[in-house]
Amino acid sequence: MSVSFIRRVASPKKALTAAALAAATAGMALTAAPAQAAPSTASSAQAVAHKMIPDAAQYNAFSKIVEHESGWNPAATNSSSGAYGLVQALPGSKMSSAGSDWKTNPATQIKWGLDYMNSRYGSPAKAWSFWQANGWY
Repeated sequence: MSVSFIRRVASPKKALTAAALAAATAGMALTAAPAQAAPSTASSAQAVAHKMIPDAAQYNAFSKIVEHESGWNPAATNSSSGAYGLVQALPGSKMSSAGSDWKTNPATQIKWGLDYMNSRYGSPAKAWSFWQANGWY
């Protein structure tokens, strides 16, 4: 069965039916694969942060900031300011000092964010205190 044939079929349901019919005609069987849950980007980023920040109080403070800033979405972009990533760096390209993969790698963003919080505030807990008082950090 050609791809162009499937493209000509009007709806996805018709395309699936046509593909199943063609497969059956060719003596093949189409089977549904079991559903696989995609790994959560948020949970994997949180696991990385836990490894990088073993102290529970510091991790919890870091986590609260990230939850408020990006919801643990490493591709979060603030449409008005352009802040980017888990920690909403402004500009996002500042995170390149932690690695060239800063746009896509949560570990790089976490490293940069942790370094930022430690250098500017002394710790993630102190950064969280500042965030609570000001609504930003």
